[in-house]
Amino acid sequence: MRNPYEVLGVPRSTTLADIKKKYRSLAKENHPDRKPGDKAASDCFKEINAAYDIVGDEAKRTRFDKGEIDADGRERVHAGFNPAGGAGGRPAGFGGFTGRDQRFEDMGMSFNFDDLFAAFRGGAGGGAGAAAGAGRQAAPEPATVGEFEMEVEFLDATRGATKRITADGRSFDVSIPAGVEDGQTIRMHDKDVDLRILVSVKAHPFFARKGEDILLDLPVTVVEAVRGAKVEVPTIHGTVTLNIPPGSNTGTLLRLKGQGVRKKGKKEGGNQVARLQVTLPDEIDGDVEESLLKWEMRHPYDPRKKLRT
Repeated sequence: MRNPYEVLGVPRSTTLADIKKKYRSLAKENHPDRKPGDKAASDCFKEINAAYDIVGDEAKRTRFDKGEIDADGRERVHAGFNPAGGAGGRPAGFGGFTGRDQRFEDMGMSFNFDDLFAAFRGGAGGGAGAAAGAGRQAAPEPATVGEFEMEVEFLDATRGATKRITADGRSFDVSIPAGVEDGQTIRMHDKDVDLRILVSVKAHPFFARKGEDILLDLPVTVVEAVRGAKVEVPTIHGTVTLNIPPGSNTGTLLRLKGQGVRKKGKKEGGNQVARLQVTLPDEIDGDVEESLLKWEMRHPYDPRKKLRT
């Protein structure tokens, strides 16, 4: 693979936070869901994830910068070899070579002697050593697909849901836990895959959230506010009946216990808080206006007296 810094288009001095930001931008731009059937984009997406797996991990990045591993995460050879002793099980006669030889790099060429020795061991004429090596399969390294952004509907985030995503050409069912919050990361492990999913929660037309409580501005008529009423109120779990006390006003807060976010493992969930909004009809005819004027003339009051200091 190419140098991971080149793949991500960042200098070596870039901070981990900026590398993560650049990775997310590139991954989003080249995600297979955005460019279905585009092989070049799919290959680029894989290369971006592989690069981020190296320099997006602090420990791996440090080892790569020190030359201890290559761009594919493989160990480099740094110890010299004794021509007589064949140190480390390597063939004698290669004394003084390290994993990469500076003389070749200065000439514009770069050799990885790990690959060279692997060719000797596995190629024709390898003898008993090759035969022994052929019987041993290297354990596959876990494939980190990387980090993705997932937009989640408000109700799915508060109640929990299962969503299917496509990553690295494969489909996965992601379990969204009840109560997941905007900006939270969901970790998912599936066999050889490690997914980090950054959740972005969509806004709801009339629900809002504060901690585990759900907030709702509830419109009521003038008569309902004055006389009191029983009204149907939506919650994230379904419709319930709410008692409006007589003489209620705009701003009155009424609580629906247990109708908020119910996180798994918790005995009690949050509440839903309804804030009343006394609402006039869209069209006010002469009868309504005349009745209100007559009433106010008999019962004058100052709704803004609390604002005076």
